[in-house]
Amino acid sequence: MQISTAESTTTDADKSSLATQDPNEKRRNPDKGYVALLGWAPNAVDAVDRFDRRYVVVAPDWAEDYCRQHSIPFVPWNFERLNDRSMEIAETLKDMGVDVAIPLFEETVEWAGAINSMLMDNPTLYGQSLLLRDKALMKRRAQLGGIRVGIFEEAHERDDVIRFLKRVNQTLLKLDGDPNDPIHLKAFDKAGCLGHRVIRTPDEVDTIPDEEFPVLMESHLDGWEFAVEAWVHNGKIVFLNISEYVTLGYSVFVPASPELEKYRPEITRQIEKLIKTFDIKFGFVHPEYFVTSDGEMYFGEVAYRPPGFKVFELLERAYGFNAYQGLVLAFDPKTTEEEITAFFPREVVDATGHAGCFGVYPRRRVVSTLAIPEETEDHEYFESHELTAPVEETVTKRTAFGTHWGLVYFFGDDAYEMRTLLARQEELDFYV
Repeated sequence: MQISTAESTTTDADKSSLATQDPNEKRRNPDKGYVALLGWAPNAVDAVDRFDRRYVVVAPDWAEDYCRQHSIPFVPWNFERLNDRSMEIAETLKDMGVDVAIPLFEETVEWAGAINSMLMDNPTLYGQSLLLRDKALMKRRAQLGGIRVGIFEEAHERDDVIRFLKRVNQTLLKLDGDPNDPIHLKAFDKAGCLGHRVIRTPDEVDTIPDEEFPVLMESHLDGWEFAVEAWVHNGKIVFLNISEYVTLGYSVFVPASPELEKYRPEITRQIEKLIKTFDIKFGFVHPEYFVTSDGEMYFGEVAYRPPGFKVFELLERAYGFNAYQGLVLAFDPKTTEEEITAFFPREVVDATGHAGCFGVYPRRRVVSTLAIPEETEDHEYFESHELTAPVEETVTKRTAFGTHWGLVYFFGDDAYEMRTLLARQEELDFYV
């Protein structure tokens, strides 16, 4: 995709009035980078506001009133698909003296690449952002780098899905009457579990709405799926966390159990290979992998933005450092090695416990009341929740992995107790 560098229609006077003033400007370090946060994430804004870097939030118009009321430096921008006016925001930020744009959501990764390509005079950053957005492109790039991936193809219509399902199972030497090995359908450029479907029979293909095409199709990998969060500075890993999924789309905890942490040396090698393959010099990567029973690692996908399920918040609970501030350090070209060393804790050994969360989705079709189970509230690991009373009584049927209604948070010493506790939540009713 070509990015237009046509002259902006925004005047210099307009640009100077776009950003609200930072009342804490005096305690920002002028020798460090000036960062732009792309997207609206209150926890990220709060963390950076308490940090020593100059910053500005770039978010849609609806965030402006809040930012003005709370004196948050702000520039309005609606993140629509890149078009002829796309580089206006890059020009605005460059004129303000911003050094780097940091994506907070999947939808702003491509924008960050386009903006940083101009701010840093490095056109390859935009191409890199496309690789980190398109799941089909990223898998092809991973293959070229010698990274193990499953079988994958693109589907433009339902017949493509049926053919792929049959071909995968033929490859697996399935006989007539044998249950099919499932295949996975994923949106090319959505975050996490959004748009993720599991297909086992041709009949299930009919349930896929037309608007979901085109999609990425993948063979099923039998193994232990986990995620990694890695902060990168000067092309090297400066902190690596392994997030353990108890059930994908439902629960996660950090740091991982000793059972998963034993793979850390191999996981580290895989992330180093990923960084080299995708030519990542700075920032943050959030890849997902599978480890099979024989210890082989398979690449799932990689994101270039903070993970979902409040993993950054879980890391702060477990380690005490603010992961959003770490994000700024990793992106800021003016960060020193000494700052990196002083900021990040030692993996695993510096954790004071295991922090986990469970994403609640109603188990009943009709609900009227939020009712936190006594079993959950009485557990010594239970800390808090962000669930609210139901707005509607009829619960929409969960498609694919769906979207949770809120998170419940836990903290404790024992990883295996945490795993059992999170798994148990799936059997409880939080809405009745």
